[in-house]
Amino acid sequence: MKPLAKCLMIALSALLALTMFLPTASADKLSDLEKKQQEIQQKQSELNSGIQQKTNEISQNQSTLEKIIAKIRELDNQIIETQTKIDVAQAEIDQTKIEIDELRKSIEELERKIAEREELLKERARAIQLSGGSVDYIDVLLGANSFVDFIDRFSAVNILIEADREIMREQAADKKLLAEQKAEVETKLAEQEAKKAELVNLKNSLDAQKNEQAQLEKDLKAEQARLANEKSSLQAEHAKTMNINADLEKKIGAEQARLAEIARKAEQERLAKEAAARKAEAQRQAAASASAPASTVTQASVSSKAGSSTFILPSTGRFTSGFGGRDIGAGAESHLGMDIANSPGTPIVAAASGMVSYAGNMGGYGNVVILTHSINGQTHATVYGHMSSINVSVGQSVGQGQQVGGMGNTGRSTGTHLHFEIHVGPWNGARSNAVNPAPYVR
Repeated sequence: MKPLAKCLMIALSALLALTMFLPTASADKLSDLEKKQQEIQQKQSELNSGIQQKTNEISQNQSTLEKIIAKIRELDNQIIETQTKIDVAQAEIDQTKIEIDELRKSIEELERKIAEREELLKERARAIQLSGGSVDYIDVLLGANSFVDFIDRFSAVNILIEADREIMREQAADKKLLAEQKAEVETKLAEQEAKKAELVNLKNSLDAQKNEQAQLEKDLKAEQARLANEKSSLQAEHAKTMNINADLEKKIGAEQARLAEIARKAEQERLAKEAAARKAEAQRQAAASASAPASTVTQASVSSKAGSSTFILPSTGRFTSGFGGRDIGAGAESHLGMDIANSPGTPIVAAASGMVSYAGNMGGYGNVVILTHSINGQTHATVYGHMSSINVSVGQSVGQGQQVGGMGNTGRSTGTHLHFEIHVGPWNGARSNAVNPAPYVR
């Protein structure tokens, strides 16, 4: 066996031996915690949506309620205005009735005069009938004894004739006036009564509208109270999920730190094994022929480089999106990694040696693998998203360059690619410790 291959086999055997003693149950515990966290975060999202929906409904109801209250105020003003008109109409009717009472006295006086004239005319008619059916004013004039007597008789006849005419004129005028006064008062009173009835109907209609609006206001206020109670319940439940999520964050952080420490110790052990293997190889090479060292140094250098903790690109392909702000059609967003596009199934490898802390589906990430690393004593995490297949399991130790899955288009993705993230510190739901991968990879 060649010296380099032998060295690598020794290091690999040591790494595999160490892996056998890693606490996979704890890694499974981390996976369970992260799944619970996803579930609680999904529930938080649903509760937030419910709270927002209730807020929108309350806002819409409040807007409708304000319109109803404004309508009620408008109806109140119309009712007050209509009632004022009704009061004015009633005052006019009362005044007209007073005028009618006064006119009734005048009518009674006219009726009395008419009756007296009618009686006088009847008397004259009876006198004419008793005298033979007519009054001959010529006989009266011709019966004068002298010219003076004739003048007196002529004047008396004229007075009588004019008196009869005046009686007839007055009688006709009074009857006409009586009819006009009665018609005027009756018409005026009828118009005022009709106007009042119209106003009363209008007021009744306004009262009915106001009652209807008041019932709507009552119903909406009850609906507002119901929505407020439901929103309060959702907010209380949301607060509980926040507490649960915070507790899960602490547990996940503690578990990630523990796994990171295991990974760190495993890395130290691996490096120590490799150092021992290189030292043994160097000692063997020192005892070998003079031509062997140059070739061996080159191979040793390659071996050292392959086992280093420097991050490598996890896949091949085109860089389609970098770290930072971007817009892929759903508005501005923060892109927390780099995207590498290639054909479906293109191998995806570990960017550095570490431990699998998550392997499965995670919402927008689709099928994702998360590795925890210990780099020079500092915990790091790498994320590999949108995979078509996953080749590792939680708790498994992987070496740098080992395939962890295949490139795909799962989750929130616009095409086959790998979404790759580097986090300084353990991976967390908020992803606040994500850094630009470009300066870290080679």
